[in-house]
Amino acid sequence: MSHFVLEIGVEELPARFLASLERELHDRFAALLEGAGLSWESISVDTTPRRAVLHVYGLPAATPVREEVALGPSLKAAYGSDGQPTRAALGFARGQGVGVDELFRQETPKGVYVAARRTVGGEAAASIIAAAAPGIIAALPFPKRMHWGENRFLFARPLRWIVALMDAEVVPFSVAGVESGRLTTGHRVHGKGPFTVASADDFDAVLKEKCGVMVSGKARRAHIVARGDELARAVGGRILWKESLLDEVQGLCEHPVPIMGGFDPSFLELPSVVLLTSMETHQKSFGVESEDGRLLPYFLTVSNVDSLEPALVEKGWERVLRARLEDARFYWNTDLKASFEVWKEKLDHVIFLGPLGSMGDKCRRLSALCEWLAVQPGITCAARVDAASAAVAGRCAKADLVSQMVGEFDTLQGIMGGIYGRVMGLDPAAADALAEQYLPAGPDTPVPATDLGALLSMADKADTLVGCFGLGSIPTGAADPFALRRCALGIARILIEKGFRLPVDELFAKAQSLYSGGIAWKLDKAEALGKLHDFFVGRVKNLFLTQGSDTLLVEAVLNAGCEDVWAASRRLKALEAESTRPGFAASAQTFKRVANILRKQGGGADGSYSRALLREEPEKALADALEAMSARFDALWAADRFDELLALMDDVRPTVDAFFEGVMVMDEDPAVRANRLNLLQALRTRMGLLADFTALQM
Repeated sequence: MSHFVLEIGVEELPARFLASLERELHDRFAALLEGAGLSWESISVDTTPRRAVLHVYGLPAATPVREEVALGPSLKAAYGSDGQPTRAALGFARGQGVGVDELFRQETPKGVYVAARRTVGGEAAASIIAAAAPGIIAALPFPKRMHWGENRFLFARPLRWIVALMDAEVVPFSVAGVESGRLTTGHRVHGKGPFTVASADDFDAVLKEKCGVMVSGKARRAHIVARGDELARAVGGRILWKESLLDEVQGLCEHPVPIMGGFDPSFLELPSVVLLTSMETHQKSFGVESEDGRLLPYFLTVSNVDSLEPALVEKGWERVLRARLEDARFYWNTDLKASFEVWKEKLDHVIFLGPLGSMGDKCRRLSALCEWLAVQPGITCAARVDAASAAVAGRCAKADLVSQMVGEFDTLQGIMGGIYGRVMGLDPAAADALAEQYLPAGPDTPVPATDLGALLSMADKADTLVGCFGLGSIPTGAADPFALRRCALGIARILIEKGFRLPVDELFAKAQSLYSGGIAWKLDKAEALGKLHDFFVGRVKNLFLTQGSDTLLVEAVLNAGCEDVWAASRRLKALEAESTRPGFAASAQTFKRVANILRKQGGGADGSYSRALLREEPEKALADALEAMSARFDALWAADRFDELLALMDDVRPTVDAFFEGVMVMDEDPAVRANRLNLLQALRTRMGLLADFTALQM
């Protein structure tokens, strides 16, 4: 078995390109080998800012050799009456690369044909890779690509060298004028090179020992963490590791050297989130905290060079960070001289979204919407959230957008509003809500911890949704410029995780009503709300599916109603549990039959039946069962005990099955027929509250 290695050497790639480059290179070579019929033991891809390295282990030298039988023309068409081969036979033999005398007869169900045996396979793996590699490399996708010099070849960054070895032999090909070979280039300082690689097995050792390159991103990450933790312990602290920043930092270096620096303790008067954002955003550095959670006047950064004068490098980092922290202190002190009243006035000059007015207009709508939400009976926190606090939170929600600090660090919007609110004496509940208003920011971030924060977040998202839908700015499969999917998902998650029982259509209708006149809506208000309803249900469905729920069960629950998102989530859990029990399929099939019969009759049945028209014992028994079940069903429904409600299916199903076996639903007497349909409708009305059983395939 052979070992193939490919190294694509480039100018420095952005760290954000590396993860997708690893996936694409792996998947495209795996597809190439699989399509060619080549097996392999393992494929690995590693990247640094200057290279992508692919290893294929356990690769056969050539594709498997096998014999194939190819059918040609029929025997009658292949030979003339004189027994000589016809042009059809001669052409077939030539196409198969055999002599006409090597053709033989082949019996088939359709008759006798001439055939030829040929040997296929045996193509060298190196030849297959050499032919395909240029196309694979050229087609690698990147967020941005460029061309350089007179070469019109597009790639993320200029190509500089290519190593391609099958064991000890070069796999020859050319990409954008760069020839493959066995010369690699190392770290710009610790092993510039070039260095010759004797064989694929020697490649990693050459990179490590001669080039000074740590090629594995996982290894770089582990080294940074281990050394960083060691340096932090030396100053009595621990690193505030941030996963996304750690991914970026390991992708910025080939030779990681963690460095501990310090800054003037006077900067600790700034909020810790400001200090950390300044370190992380501008300097790609990590903060250090004490065991009791206090920020310490230290930071950890990662250099790409092992300097001969580390103290000098450390001072350089400290000097640059000090300038950044001085800026942050200036913004902080300047903002503290302002007030929320001043900022609220400035919001009237900040555009929200084109025709939808200013941020001041949005905040006035949010104030009214939050105040309305706080007193809704379905909001279980209504007794704990003061409507006046809710109004303040909404009115001040976007005030920090005009602050100096958020102008420099836009990721702190909302967070700084909460901090400034506490410092400037804003209502404490409102200040906490300001800090949480953008949560959840995605599927993996938490919902607001406070009830008022949750209400403000929902109000903000609902206001944006109804405004954009009214303007016809509805997400498509390829575009969602205003992050409306995230808005809808955030509302759904808050409703479910906070246990709010608010009908979403009422929320959207109220939000829409708060928009003042004069806006040139592109959609009629009712049409916009209808489209928004469908969009929101689709996002709830997506949420349930990403949580691992079965598609048919999700559709059955949502078809039964999604106004109360919390209740829909609980009905889904109950249905999932019920579906694992014996007899569920039979019960579901029975209730599906009920729904199908009523659907075929085109509606009209309202569930009102007369006992006087009940003739047969099975229909009388069904009426008795329904009446006995009704009171218990209503009590369980009021208590949200959906698991017990679904268990009622098992109790009533035998009676329904007996009804179908002993009664002709479509009786010739119109009155009897209508009465029996109404009996079934009475059953469907209740069970249909739980799920649409016609959506299940049993």
